[in-house]
Amino acid sequence: MKIIVPMAGMGKRMRPHTHTTAKPLLPIAGKPIVQRLVEDLAAVAGEPVEEVAFVVNPAFGVKVENELLEIAKRVGAKGTIHYQEVALGTAHAILCAESALSGRVIVAFADTLFRAQLKLDKDCDGVIWVNKVDDPRPFGVVKLDGDGIITEFVEKPVEFVSDLAIIGIYYFADGERLRKEMQYLLDNDIKEKGEYQLTNAMENMKQKGARFKAGAVDVWMDCGNKNAMVDTNTKVLGFLKDSKDLVSPKANLGGSLVISPCFIGENVTLVNSIVGPNVSIERDAVITNSVVRNSIVRPAVHITDAVIDNSMIGERASVTGKAMDLSLSDDSTVG
Repeated sequence: MKIIVPMAGMGKRMRPHTHTTAKPLLPIAGKPIVQRLVEDLAAVAGEPVEEVAFVVNPAFGVKVENELLEIAKRVGAKGTIHYQEVALGTAHAILCAESALSGRVIVAFADTLFRAQLKLDKDCDGVIWVNKVDDPRPFGVVKLDGDGIITEFVEKPVEFVSDLAIIGIYYFADGERLRKEMQYLLDNDIKEKGEYQLTNAMENMKQKGARFKAGAVDVWMDCGNKNAMVDTNTKVLGFLKDSKDLVSPKANLGGSLVISPCFIGENVTLVNSIVGPNVSIERDAVITNSVVRNSIVRPAVHITDAVIDNSMIGERASVTGKAMDLSLSDDSTVG
């Protein structure tokens, strides 16, 4: 089994946080989004993962690439790095990891997390995981027959055809067959809405007899903007609330009140404060005389005499005073 993770987007909706950190490496409950995604997929793959292929923007740099290779190593797989310099669509992104497109392949875009018992059906050519949404227009969607077999793929429909949105996780029984169909799109310059779309490649495969099933997820969590990140952090902390690893033994709680669930990293110092629920605080942060809830606090942040809610505060930022809902970049000062 191989896993391909396209993650070359620059994360513009997550600015200012993505000015200094690649979006998939932003943390949810103290762990990078992409690490949680790869670990979850490896746990449900049903067989050892041979390779995790990361498709990145060259601008991410060596430090990010090394972090990704370490993530693959943690699940017992070889990590490989592939580059997408220009965003030309989902099919183009996956094809950038051409050398990994063989055998059984899971493709997972690194801006989503999920909770599900994924089943990689052996009696079909692939599984596409979907979730019912209120507004399907921003998504690729599928139509199904009575047996759950996909009859049609539609990319970002203007008029309603289905409310089953493709969430960005796919299983293909034959990676080489997928590679050939995506290469056909590029060779013949077949685009939809200006990009080479994976849905078009899958539609071509279906027209040639491939059978794709729709898979359902219990919870689909978006990481596309600050509010979505905070909400996803809340959900993941809820799933992990009974874990003994959420609060580091190297944290100094200083008699402060911690309302579960919270993640508190190494060398965090709390002084006369109330933290939680649904707060992640990374290493070396210091919180004094403050209330923090429903927020993500990055490393080495200092918060003093403040009330913080629904916020994401970048590394080494300093916040003093007031009640605030913040999306604050690294090295910023408020107050």
